Amino acid sequence: MAAFEALFRDFGPRIRAYLLKLTRDRQAAEDLMQETMLAIWRKAGQFDPARGQASAWIFTIARNIWIDAWRKQKRPTFDHDDPALVPDPEPDAPERMVLSQSGAALHEALKTLPPEQVELIRLSFFDDASHSTIAAQTGLPIGTVKSRIRLAFGRLRTALEEFK
Repeated sequence: MAAFEALFRDFGPRIRAYLLKLTRDRQAAEDLMQETMLAIWRKAGQFDPARGQASAWIFTIARNIWIDAWRKQKRPTFDHDDPALVPDPEPDAPERMVLSQSGAALHEALKTLPPEQVELIRLSFFDDASHSTIAAQTGLPIGTVKSRIRLAFGRLRTALEEFK
């Protein structure tokens, strides 16, 4: 106990000052200093004087304890009521009907397009392929892919307006 008291008297204020510089919070520095001193006491048998000075070992323990506390503090808490985490409500009957009719209208509008434009729309929007990937797959120049998709959109827009 006398050795711990001497160690505490000698290193306690220095560790507190070091942790205060890191945390900028007196109470946190005091708590971390006490935690550091307990860790030093528990790990005293692990100290090897051949590997360096005792002060370097002690301040390494203090720094590691501060890092652990900082990581715990910075970890976001999980809020079950966060609107971003709540799934969208299921559509009610009128919304489902509108979605179903919109889907049916889109299918009918796609039937009005030439097959090569339907294929480009499918690759781009349903398979999520980039224009360059589509160009490589189809053997078409990238400019042709872009212009055909743009043309297909114009035709789809016209066809969907007719279904309204």
